[in-house]
Amino acid sequence: MFQWKKEYETGIAIIDEQHQELFKIANEAYNLLKNNLIIDKYDKVLIIFDKLLDYCKYHFSAEEKYLLDIGYKKFLSHKVQHEEFIKDLKNANLKKIDTNQDEYIMEILEFFVRWISGHILATDMDYVKYERTLK
Repeated sequence: MFQWKKEYETGIAIIDEQHQELFKIANEAYNLLKNNLIIDKYDKVLIIFDKLLDYCKYHFSAEEKYLLDIGYKKFLSHKVQHEEFIKDLKNANLKKIDTNQDEYIMEILEFFVRWISGHILATDMDYVKYERTLK
């Protein structure tokens, strides 16, 4: 299970709520992975994967609007990171799920959680520091 940690909090309510939702979706996939009663998880994985991709797009759009609103100087590099991540998700070979469903689900989850937690702790916290200098 992927746990939300206090250190991920930006102090910006809408951003924190959206980050928590991303972890919630990752946990949906993890719960599916651990459910041994479902033998063929392919269709369910695709649904969760689409949900994750859609929510990432939604969150990144909201976050980018926020960054523009505060005049964040590193907006473009931040946006590029978002775009590259979406591209990586879209390029995931979902056909591999048929080969070894549990292994591939875990591989995608680990990639996602590693990226999102690293992004929050480094890149997102940078705009939090920037915003604090404005106050």
